Amino acid sequence: MSAEPPRFMLDSFALLAFLQGEAGMARIKALLIAAEQDECQVYLSWINLGEVLYTTERGKGLRRAQEVLARVQTLPVQLLEATSQAVLDAAHIKATHRLSFADAFAVAAALDENAIILTGDPEFESVEQIVMVEWLG
Repeated sequence: MSAEPPRFMLDSFALLAFLQGEAGMARIKALLIAAEQDECQVYLSWINLGEVLYTTERGKGLRRAQEVLARVQTLPVQLLEATSQAVLDAAHIKATHRLSFADAFAVAAALDENAIILTGDPEFESVEQIVMVEWLG
């Protein structure tokens, strides 16, 4: 019986780093290649994708945000729905830790999927005691 492949959760910082060629892009790209070969699983919450999309639209316009969405949908990333349980879990995490509500969704999803969060966002320092974090940069 083989071991489960490692699981990784992208937050908005990680996805933006990949899309914009910033620090951490090479690590994300390597994981996406591994995911295509079923060597790992990569997840992203729709909430965190929404954060990337509104940030992109604000800075570069609706057309660019639509291009980002189309590109993300071609990646070997499993998009996770914001179910009622995910909302409740994220609300509890937000209530007990200093981080944004969108980041709380990434934490809740990572806990649910037993995944390591990939980020460079210092807000995640507040949750290192409850979830594994791999720092990009």
